[in-house]
Amino acid sequence: MRFSGFMIDMDGTVYKGVNKIDGADGFIAALRSRNIPFVFLTNNSAYCRKHYLDKLVGMGFDVTMDNVLTSTVATIRFILSERPGKKVYPIASPEVVKDLEEAGLQLSYDDPDIVLLAYDRTITFDKINAGYKFIMSGAELIATHPDNLCPTEDFYDVDIGPFIDMFKSLCDVEPIVIGKPNSLMLEMAAREMGVDPEGTVMVGDRLYTDM
Repeated sequence: MRFSGFMIDMDGTVYKGVNKIDGADGFIAALRSRNIPFVFLTNNSAYCRKHYLDKLVGMGFDVTMDNVLTSTVATIRFILSERPGKKVYPIASPEVVKDLEEAGLQLSYDDPDIVLLAYDRTITFDKINAGYKFIMSGAELIATHPDNLCPTEDFYDVDIGPFIDMFKSLCDVEPIVIGKPNSLMLEMAAREMGVDPEGTVMVGDRLYTDM
């Protein structure tokens, strides 16, 4: 079999928390030696893109920024191309909010067109309540990814999925969800590699978000 490129999940696939999974760096080295393009994909939108690059490099992976695509980056690209000029209320960590600003998104904390829900480990009642009110006033709900749980070294943490369900229940809305398994993110990854998506391989640890 011949492959045009590999899309590789991170959390639970090449590492769990701060622990690298045995053999993962050797697999990447093998792809490098065969000149097979690859992109690391993560739905985890708790941190900026550089955080994941630094984590991978620190674990011994031979990667550059071009090899890393996060659901935050994919969501930013979607909003800039499909919702140009729309104002965004972010439910996100401070470093991700900074990424949104630097990418050129227009943020609003009083009259947004979009409520953007990321994996926010700094989430508060006030953020949730504001998001609820904005959605009920007509703002669109966009979420970076659908995961219910995020793998840790020895168990799981609550992820973004329950908060998506909460807003769906409270506001009777159907959000746009950008991350895996949405084909939007996979198509972006194929473009990053410059290959046809039909010939790529997706490597992950959970069927409901990776495949």
